[in-house]
Amino acid sequence: MDRRRSFAGRIEMKRKLIEAFILSLASLLVFVSASAQKERQVLPVDEGKTNASFKSFREKLIEAVRKRDVKYVVGILDPAILNSFGGNGGIKEFKEMWKIDSPTSELWDELLTVLTNGGSFFKEEENNLFCAPYSFKQFPEDLDAFEYQIIFDNNVNLRARPDLKSKNIALLSYNVVKIDYENSVAGKNKEGEYLWLKVETSGGKKGFVSAKFVRSPIDYCACFEKKNGKWKVTTFVAGD
Repeated sequence: MDRRRSFAGRIEMKRKLIEAFILSLASLLVFVSASAQKERQVLPVDEGKTNASFKSFREKLIEAVRKRDVKYVVGILDPAILNSFGGNGGIKEFKEMWKIDSPTSELWDELLTVLTNGGSFFKEEENNLFCAPYSFKQFPEDLDAFEYQIIFDNNVNLRARPDLKSKNIALLSYNVVKIDYENSVAGKNKEGEYLWLKVETSGGKKGFVSAKFVRSPIDYCACFEKKNGKWKVTTFVAGD
């Protein structure tokens, strides 16, 4: 009788240990899952390479931009190109706005960044409208575009201090971040320009990131439309 009770006791204890282990494992999985969900990303998308006509057009445009070929770029602008939300638009305004003939024009770097970072077609236009970069369409609608920005690259160092020699806290890849401008490091050459940005990810990681790896979803966006069989730049604006 005592032997049976002892055996039953061992069985009961073993059952409880298994239940405790399963419960602990479940709790751990819930914790890991919850932690992972806190981090939000805006991953790159490039639908442009799926359309042979647009792919060819974009490759030629990228080559022209790298060469700073003013004639080619002006030639593919739509006559009514939208340059801002407050101007009249048009090619003349575009040229004046960007000082396109100046060797220090900022157009080339900005346009190259836009062209080389994916984008999406708007299906309601039957693939006749494409906008870049990818962040223009992919940014989550439930987030305030004026409050959140994106780590615009893969494996970007998040550092403890705004210094290349500072300790690396984490690697960020396309994370959604908030910017603490008060504690960021501003540049000296241009108002509103930053060298280092103090950021916080949606998962709570805090540190400094080189400003060149951070982009706002309302930074410059280019849209292209196919008109009479030819692709044209119809929009190149910043803002919402």
